[in-house]
Amino acid sequence: MVPPEERLRELGITLPEAPAALGSYVPCVQTGNLLFLSGMLPLREGKLIRTGRLGESVSVSDAQEDAKQVVKNALSIVRAHLGSLDKVTRCVKLSGYVASAPDFIDQPKVLNAASELLRDIFGDHGRHARVAAGVPVLPLNAPLEIDFIFEIKE
Repeated sequence: MVPPEERLRELGITLPEAPAALGSYVPCVQTGNLLFLSGMLPLREGKLIRTGRLGESVSVSDAQEDAKQVVKNALSIVRAHLGSLDKVTRCVKLSGYVASAPDFIDQPKVLNAASELLRDIFGDHGRHARVAAGVPVLPLNAPLEIDFIFEIKE
């Protein structure tokens, strides 16, 4: 397996600076060999890329791009905490929440973009369990929010 840091270079992905918490919480908590990340929004340079709900003002393709940004933000937090993504042994789970109009049913399609990017970076160790839920509204009117659990080398 190609180490994740090398794989990022091969894919031409530059991670952003780790986003700061937007409230009274911490971006991640490590317990044993598990790293739990708080819910991540699709922020770029501290601002939401777009706002709104799927099935109304946000398209699936736009939300898929947002999901990729969320993964990059999450990995920047992991790197800041561990010093290197090479200390990640696998992505265990992600839970995705998609702000959805009442009749929108393609939440899994939105989150597939995040799942596929994790697989591209970590190979089979990027495959994970997942939740894809539709919700009426998210913080700051974000179109999606994703939290993560990673297993790490102790």
